[in-house]
Amino acid sequence: MKKSFTLRTAGLALVAGLALASCNQAPKEGDQATITDEKSTASATGQTFVVDTAASVVEFTGNGVGKNHPGTFKLSSGTVAVANNQITGGEFTINIRSLSMKEQGEMFQTKLKPHLLSGDFFDAEKFGTATFEITKVEPYKSDGKDTSLVEGANFSVSGNFTLKGVTKNITFPARIELDDNALEAEANFNIDRRQWQMNYGNDKTLGDQFISETVNIELDLEAKKPTGTATASAQ
Repeated sequence: MKKSFTLRTAGLALVAGLALASCNQAPKEGDQATITDEKSTASATGQTFVVDTAASVVEFTGNGVGKNHPGTFKLSSGTVAVANNQITGGEFTINIRSLSMKEQGEMFQTKLKPHLLSGDFFDAEKFGTATFEITKVEPYKSDGKDTSLVEGANFSVSGNFTLKGVTKNITFPARIELDDNALEAEANFNIDRRQWQMNYGNDKTLGDQFISETVNIELDLEAKKPTGTATASAQ
C-alpha cells in the first residue's frame, strides 16, 4: 500500500523588484497553507527512512505584476519516521545557498538570483539553511469547499518551518505514498513571506515593481529505507 508526501519545501521564495520582462502571467496557484505559532515536534518512532536528496526538490515561485519567477532549492538532508504505516515524525534541511533560477539569461542569473540571496530576501550569507520539522500528520479530508489542488491528497502535514531565524508552524495537504521500502510525497501550497520577515517590495504604491507577499511552494520528496536495516528505531 502506497502513500506519498512531497515537499517542494522546503521552501519558499521571492522575487526581486527588478525591471524584468513582463509576460502577463497569473500568480501560481496552490493550496493556502495555514500559518500559526511554533508547536512541539512529533515524537519520531519506528523505522527511519532517509531522504534521497538527489531526487527530492523544493520549488518556489515568486509573483510580481504580470510575471512569475520560479526557482528551486536542494535538500541537504532529511529523515522520515514511520510506524504501523503512519508517519510519526521527520525533519528536513534545505540548502538556501543552492538556490537556482529556472529562467535563463543575464538578468535572472546575475541580478535576480544575487538579490534573492541578499539581505533583502533570504540573507543566505547569514542563514545558509532552512529547516522543516514535522509536528503532526493526519488524514486529509476535503470539506467540499476546501479541496486540495494536489491530485490524490490524502494527508494533512503540519510542521515547524524555520527561515531566517524565524519559526512558524505551517499546515498543508499532501499526497503521501508509502510501502515497506520507500516513501514519496507531493505538495503544492502558498505561504505569506512576510511571516518570515521578508517584506521587500511588498508595497502596492510601487506599481509594476510590486512583489506579492504570496510565494508558491511545491514539494517533491523521495525517501528510502536504508539498505540492510530491518526495524531500526528513529532517533
